[in-house]
Amino acid sequence: MPSQKMERELTYLQMIAIASGAVIGGWLAEAPYWFSVTGAGGALIFPLLAILLIPVGLTFAELTAMLPFASSVDIWATNAFGHKVGWFSQWMMFLIQVVEPPLMAFIFITALNYFIPIPAEMVVWVAIAMIAVWYVLSNFHIGLTGRLATIFFFTMVIISIVVAGAFFTSGSWSYSNITDHGGWAPSGFRGIAIALAVFSLKFIGFEMTPTMIEETDFPAKDMSKVILSALFIPAVLYFVVVLAIGGMAPWQEIAMMGMPEPEIVANIGLPKIIGIAAIVSGILHALTTLMGFWTSSARVLYGAAQLNQLPEAFSKLNKHGQPYIANIAVLGFGIFFSIFSGSNWVQYIYAISSVAAGFVYVVCCLSALKLRKTQPDWERPYRAPGEKLVFILGMLIGTWIIIGAFMELEMGGYVSLAAYMLVGIGLGLIMDIRRKRNPGKHELITLTPADKERFGSIE
Repeated sequence: MPSQKMERELTYLQMIAIASGAVIGGWLAEAPYWFSVTGAGGALIFPLLAILLIPVGLTFAELTAMLPFASSVDIWATNAFGHKVGWFSQWMMFLIQVVEPPLMAFIFITALNYFIPIPAEMVVWVAIAMIAVWYVLSNFHIGLTGRLATIFFFTMVIISIVVAGAFFTSGSWSYSNITDHGGWAPSGFRGIAIALAVFSLKFIGFEMTPTMIEETDFPAKDMSKVILSALFIPAVLYFVVVLAIGGMAPWQEIAMMGMPEPEIVANIGLPKIIGIAAIVSGILHALTTLMGFWTSSARVLYGAAQLNQLPEAFSKLNKHGQPYIANIAVLGFGIFFSIFSGSNWVQYIYAISSVAAGFVYVVCCLSALKLRKTQPDWERPYRAPGEKLVFILGMLIGTWIIIGAFMELEMGGYVSLAAYMLVGIGLGLIMDIRRKRNPGKHELITLTPADKERFGSIE
């Protein structure tokens, strides 16, 4: 277990900005995919998803308050089902988090292309360069991430609302663009089903909050408010933006665009500054998402090292309180996914991440349900309402996300996901071998509420 402690610098407002900023992301380049799946119906799908994900969010809130460690998903599942399930859950959690930085790098490049055309052969290298820049910044105090996330988050929300308002009042927005081209569900039930599953990726971010619990300066029981904010602030913004875009042109046209907002601005002759504002907002979306998921990815590895499920090197902190070895690993994965995501990167990463997210949600809800039975006396500073029902609903939602995401996954995605799982199994076996060769060393650790004082938990 690491002797060093992370620094408690993240305020309540900064955590809302980091979590909500990580959830909000990418419609500048991703909107065409949204419209290809379910047309303007996405405007309704997003708020519905936020409501459906409440049971999962409340489950995470209870588990975070009870076991407030960076190892989060790992330690919750370990206490419920043992170290093997804990490790595999943590490995899937890492997949959810670590694919986002390269995805955001590509979105950043899509936006940057508007100002500086980037040759196709240079796109990957620019993405890697962007990831490398954040790697450097990630090794400074966590307070820097918190301050930047707060500034970027509120700026992008304001700009996004201004751009949406310009569309609604342009004179070109028409409800008939929605109703005359298949209505709210032009792809029928299949489109809705897939959207309810894969669009859940646009809410991935609320589950990252527990990984930063050792760096917050407020009580762990208040994380429930951060998690709910990370569901409903993005839901409202997605609703407004998708509705604004959907009324500007038939969904088929939007699905064929590269960057709908600036292209629509050019097509109808709105002031160019509106298009530029949309692109700036898109850049800020990419940056806040990249920052949040990078931070969480490193802490997933750090948390696994806390439990001796990864080499102790991953738990080492630099003078700024940052897990620098874990940051190097995230950089390596970022470069890998940047190179191998391929041309259909949006759909590819959406589907794989959603499969992993569904699995994590199911395991965490099942863990909470079991711990209510096996550890009823453990203090729960925040207790999810509804007793068992909220956990059962969370499991059902997670299962549907898995099914829907598999429906959208292509063969290459299945192969990549299987390879990733095998790597996780291999790492687990390597650590088992290390323990057998060095009896008494690298023994697996299970943290309980009794360990909170050693981590400086704030009640």
